[in-house]
Amino acid sequence: MGEIWLALEIGNSRLHWALFIGETLYSAWDTDHIAESVIQQLAKCQTLDHLLLAISPPHQKIREENTSSSPSSSSSPSSPSSPSSPSSPPPLLVASVVPSQTAIWQTYPNIRVITLDQVSLKGVYPTLGIDRALALWGAGKMWGFPMLVIDAGTALTFTAADANQCLVGGAILPGLGLQFATLGQQTEQLPLVEMQNFPSLPPRFALNTTGAIQSGVIYTILAGIKDFIEAWLQLFPNRKIAIKGGDRTLLLNYLQALYPEITVRLIVEPNLIFWGMREIVMGDE
Repeated sequence: MGEIWLALEIGNSRLHWALFIGETLYSAWDTDHIAESVIQQLAKCQTLDHLLLAISPPHQKIREENTSSSPSSSSSPSSPSSPSSPSSPPPLLVASVVPSQTAIWQTYPNIRVITLDQVSLKGVYPTLGIDRALALWGAGKMWGFPMLVIDAGTALTFTAADANQCLVGGAILPGLGLQFATLGQQTEQLPLVEMQNFPSLPPRFALNTTGAIQSGVIYTILAGIKDFIEAWLQLFPNRKIAIKGGDRTLLLNYLQALYPEITVRLIVEPNLIFWGMREIVMGDE
């Protein structure tokens, strides 16, 4: 069956988890950041079920993954609690963009923090985020290089590599939520606009302040995404583009309404970082 191990992506807003059995992604879920006192208790968990309960509160559902997109031919087990429990806390691979959170996880007894030098991507620069490197590596190894990865998270990032698995470069800008929050918090008279209030595209030319903020942020982000995709396809015609991140579904709905010919090209895969982490584990074997 393979060894049971956990993968953890520590993001700016949340923790992103995956449970692997050997090379097979068994389940994935998200949680809020966990208090240091809770992390210290994880080493004392006697079974996998107890550990999973500690890191996934009852109101936060663990979703079992359909692993059909994975190269592995193993079938997915029937439920999140079915893997046999290891006798000690399972290995935990961590990729983090929040150093303060990384530090408090060091109390976990079987931890490995993934660093940039462990990712076999060529031509990287020292401050490239480990999340961007792993997502690009995972996408490229699954669907082939050249590859462009769009991460629609707290920050909206574009990261690309060529056919030689060498970093082409990319870009970073504030994501949807961060742009709305900045306007609401850093100005005297503009309101704080909540993203969930507009599941569909707003009018482009608004007749009120809230609508004007929605229009300005959403349409310029969509135009930017379109521009980067078109520039990528000029460099590497008909090559792959993958998208991940918490805002991916909302942005995909908007893109589908405005630019369906672009949207059809996108590979939607929330677990790109976990595929990258799996490549590192497989390389160790």
